[in-house]
Amino acid sequence: MLKIRNLESGYGKIKVLKHVSMHVDPGEIVTIIGANGAGKTTLLATISGLIKAVSGDITFQGQNICATAPEKIPALGCVMVPEGRQVFATMSVEENLILGAHVLQKEGQRVIRELLDYQYALFPVLAQRKTQLAGTLSGGEQQMLAMGRALMSRPKMVMMDEPSTGLAPLIVKEIFQIIVRLRDEGKTVLLVEQNAKAALAIADRGYVFETGKVIVQGPADDLLNNQDVQRAYLGREKID
Repeated sequence: MLKIRNLESGYGKIKVLKHVSMHVDPGEIVTIIGANGAGKTTLLATISGLIKAVSGDITFQGQNICATAPEKIPALGCVMVPEGRQVFATMSVEENLILGAHVLQKEGQRVIRELLDYQYALFPVLAQRKTQLAGTLSGGEQQMLAMGRALMSRPKMVMMDEPSTGLAPLIVKEIFQIIVRLRDEGKTVLLVEQNAKAALAIADRGYVFETGKVIVQGPADDLLNNQDVQRAYLGREKID
């Protein structure tokens, strides 16, 4: 579904990503782990078109999207749930969700209503809060709203940037259960996460980033049992 080859990207003269190559197959969860500043968010921003690649290729479903305008990427089926939620605080929950379906407006209100009903089934708390201003929601509720807003465009691949940031452990567990459900329903997920253990526990495969490069990759179970990954990102020598 997604293929990246020799990607270089950054900010002005600062090159953050250095010859990154990776892929995401349909129907899998692929996680990217690494320390702050490793280039994880830069990668998602480059795929989304928010940062232009310096060199290399990004192919989504067989189409090179390196030169595609960021506002056109969601219509291709690739959406991002940004770090920090970034909901529209002064709009209601339902208004936020409807904005996520802007690429489907031509399909009519019946389709929008069906998508809303799906989000409310996936995130029952949003149904209870649908007339509430998004800025008054808790952090976990805002994360669910950001995820629901992204799903309103019927994406084929959802990119999530640090969905566990600032959330209580029980809420993190719920968020990760929903990510697994999305995969089980046929969605493809590219997950950037600092909580390496939680991410690898639900992922099919993973990539470890360090200073803008992929240093280790493989099945998630292999990475969980890799001693170097354990020491650097999981906080102990051996996983019980």
